[in-house]
Amino acid sequence: MCKSLFSTKVFFLIVGSFLLPVCLAEEAKQESLLPNFIVIMVDDLGTHDLGCYGGTYIQTPNIDHLAREGVRATRAYAAASICSPTRAAWITGRHPARLGITDWIRAGFQRVEGSSIHVSRQDFDENPNHKFRTPTNPFYLPLEEITIAEILKERGYQTAHIGKWHLGDQAWYPEQQGYDINIGGCDYGQPPSFFDPFNQPKSKNEQLRNGIPGITAKRPGEFLTDRETSEAITLMRTWKNQPFYIQLNHYAVHTPTQAPEELTKQYRREGKTEMQAKYAALVQTVDDSVGRIRAALSELAIARPTIIVLTSDNGGLDQDGSPTDNAPLRDGKGSPYEGGLRVPFLLHCEQLFQDVSELSQPMTSLDWFPTVCELVASTKSKELELDGLSLLPLLSNQDQSIATRTLVWHFPHYRGATFPYSVIQRDDWKLIHHYETEPELFHLKDDPYEQHNLAKARPEIAQNLSKALFDELKRLKASLPQKK
Repeated sequence: MCKSLFSTKVFFLIVGSFLLPVCLAEEAKQESLLPNFIVIMVDDLGTHDLGCYGGTYIQTPNIDHLAREGVRATRAYAAASICSPTRAAWITGRHPARLGITDWIRAGFQRVEGSSIHVSRQDFDENPNHKFRTPTNPFYLPLEEITIAEILKERGYQTAHIGKWHLGDQAWYPEQQGYDINIGGCDYGQPPSFFDPFNQPKSKNEQLRNGIPGITAKRPGEFLTDRETSEAITLMRTWKNQPFYIQLNHYAVHTPTQAPEELTKQYRREGKTEMQAKYAALVQTVDDSVGRIRAALSELAIARPTIIVLTSDNGGLDQDGSPTDNAPLRDGKGSPYEGGLRVPFLLHCEQLFQDVSELSQPMTSLDWFPTVCELVASTKSKELELDGLSLLPLLSNQDQSIATRTLVWHFPHYRGATFPYSVIQRDDWKLIHHYETEPELFHLKDDPYEQHNLAKARPEIAQNLSKALFDELKRLKASLPQKK
């Protein structure tokens, strides 16, 4: 029933109302049943960049191996089609619309000099060229929000954040949000450079000239993904005898699209641009990271179950097929279509989840927080108003009610060619409410690539979904665009 590298005996871990089979070393004590967590969140990773999701161009053997031995979700969604809202939702279990974080958060050097960092839910942006006033996006995740690190601290965990944070500047860095260790988590949405010393020496901004806060220069030319992975492995060695939660948020594969030359040259071929070759190599650095993490776990032989998760904060950046191509999914990062919202989600543990290899039910990044809370039997989380659902019923092949659920996304902003939208998905129907133009209605089971708008052909379904969408946005206290 279970796979293990150790001399084993079977226990049953009681999690909520579920019994999960756990194989542990004979000498393991009961408190060892609290699992470790290594969460690998990649920035802008497209689902079809990976071999385990049908990709053929980029070599991802370590990630594919993780998928074969673990659980692969085939209908996983980000909480938003852009980074900061998903990251906030991941660590709080609360919908971006509820948090009020519905766009990417501007770093200090990207804000108007002298402007206030504090934004009210009553603040709106106005542009004479736009038909709607739109909610002003805040500049940080409030400290009052309970994070996954704070939940786990109560259960005796050591916690670390490594890599991209993008949820506010210094007063709101990970160490202010419950994490014991913060390595490289700051207000940046992307790194100044992927190569040590990770800076832009000619930048007008002092912070960009100095590099990434918390990641000092060590070895000139070292690649950032490699450095982040080494930091994670060091913590794994230090914490091997106690429960730990390591959030390894790679800055890859976000722009700037840079990669080691020895990897890039493997992807140069006819029909592929230099940008696509570098992007493929950048993805491979993440795959190499997964291989190193798993090798370190094997070497350390930690008796405690260690859960590895790999996912993305939104769909791949697809601008006419560059730097990646999300086809056959429609569009990419920032859009309301599947290419912007669908993400890879892999879950692996040597001692857990052996009876499930695939999750085909719709799930979202909001589900991670309640899943962890149930795995560690957190009582504090019961006091919180969460918007996700625990995945344990699916992972234990018990209650399947999570399969019939309503998912909602909310982007009430103008950003380039993207206009304000809200989305609802229920029973394979997906309605995109465009605030400026007509709605779109798709039946994802029959039309997974969103080619046929059925809004006029099925008006009753469109109307019912529209009502359900705005009922849900009202429940979440979402800020809506206001017509002038």
